[in-house]
Amino acid sequence: MTPAETPYVTIVLPCYNEQDHVIDEVERICAAMDASGYSYELLAVDDCSTDETLARLQEAAPRFPHMRIRAFHRNGGSGTVRRIGSQEARGEIVVWTDADMSYPNERIPELVQILEKDQTIDQVVGARTTEEGSHKVLRVPAKWFIRKVAERLAGQKIPDLNSGLRAFRKSVAKPYLRLLPPGFSCVTTITLAFMSNQHDVYYLPIEYSKRAGKSKFNFVSDAYRYILQVLRMVMYFNPLKVLMPPALWLVGIGFVKGLYDVIRYGFYLTSNAIVIFISGMLIGAVALLADLIVRSRGDV
Repeated sequence: MTPAETPYVTIVLPCYNEQDHVIDEVERICAAMDASGYSYELLAVDDCSTDETLARLQEAAPRFPHMRIRAFHRNGGSGTVRRIGSQEARGEIVVWTDADMSYPNERIPELVQILEKDQTIDQVVGARTTEEGSHKVLRVPAKWFIRKVAERLAGQKIPDLNSGLRAFRKSVAKPYLRLLPPGFSCVTTITLAFMSNQHDVYYLPIEYSKRAGKSKFNFVSDAYRYILQVLRMVMYFNPLKVLMPPALWLVGIGFVKGLYDVIRYGFYLTSNAIVIFISGMLIGAVALLADLIVRSRGDV
């Protein structure tokens, strides 16, 4: 592929302190894509690494004519890398993956092929069949709980909510790229954005390996951000799913409590019954107002 040619696939590869294995990952990706026959570009983005990652990429660049290097001058986080990389992608299909040797990047052509053959599918996600991350004892139940919350709010099954290996159509993702947060929860965001707007997501089972190097995942802060982002995204696209259930529960509890008070105290309503009922009505009103705002936007 010459520089003037437009690639069909853009692979966005965030690189942060990956000096010991980043070239191995680049070799693996390029070998798979070269064998696939798809025209492609590999956009390797150095997120202001403090080691020799950028130097290793620049040194190896002549060996990989399809690789384009982008260097950040300050650390922006994996979500920022993926957002900017996707916005700058020249390919019709955008692939996200990691440079830590954990994902089977030799299978990237499979994800692209699924999108190419079935135009009804807009995103293909590599669904991990094992959990090899750090803090495994705490991470597995926490991720299960967050995934169940997301499934409940999105109204469909989600085999893997935050897999880092995925391919999607840039034209479909473009309106949602501005919603991506700077951290790891960007993968959760793009999943829920597609699902909330009736874009079909296909899950391809993949193996997941223990990452090379040191993990950047912090259990407490990142788990909190994950669940906060799930609620934020569903609120953004379907606020009734978040706000209306507690509103109806509070109205129902307040009504029942009011009936109990009338029977017990002789047409006297206690303050807590009134507060509960009014709180439910207020939350319900906010839910309807939020839904009206959502429906008036042009991106849903």
